[in-house]
Amino acid sequence: MEQSIRVFIVDDHAVVRLGLQTMLESEPDIKVVGSAASGAEALTMIPSVLPDIVLTDLRMREMKGATMLMELRHICPQVRSIVLTTYHSDEDVFGAMKAGAMAYVLKSSSLEQVTDAIRKVHAGERWIPAHIAHQLAQKLSRDPLSTRETEILNLVARGMRNHEIGETLSISENTVRNHVVKLLEKLGVRDRTEATAVALQQGLVHLEDD
Repeated sequence: MEQSIRVFIVDDHAVVRLGLQTMLESEPDIKVVGSAASGAEALTMIPSVLPDIVLTDLRMREMKGATMLMELRHICPQVRSIVLTTYHSDEDVFGAMKAGAMAYVLKSSSLEQVTDAIRKVHAGERWIPAHIAHQLAQKLSRDPLSTRETEILNLVARGMRNHEIGETLSISENTVRNHVVKLLEKLGVRDRTEATAVALQQGLVHLEDD
């Protein structure tokens, strides 16, 4: 009988940790060898447990999942990681991959998809859902926004009109209008409402930070 895939779960919600453990241990080839409520706690536990796979959320209190993954690469480079999260903005996905995640799984995924990701990563493969792969491809093919365009997009998302943005940034209303036209073109949208929706979805602006 083949050795079970050893999985360690990191999530700051106890119900999620328990639910994942219960579901994963229903699989004959997967064994949950530990769990932690934070990235910091995980980093103290993982070296002694040495799982094959770490399954972690991204946005947690105390330490972000991506930060934990970067630290983990230094202390346990042999441990492979999978992100299991609710969020899928470009910023989240790129941050996770840059930190070393080999798979990106949404919490809305089925048990079959989660276990498939675990088995693929354990075999040394990457696992990214088709719609997220498409999202990344769109970002890579898009011209990046300039610093000024990003500033203006943030203000557009907050409902400010061109003259208000001009006053805030000390530039003319006509200059603002030109920047808005350009950023709409780069985002591939028709108006300010669509631009705001895309910016929020892709992590280009964060209204909750205010």
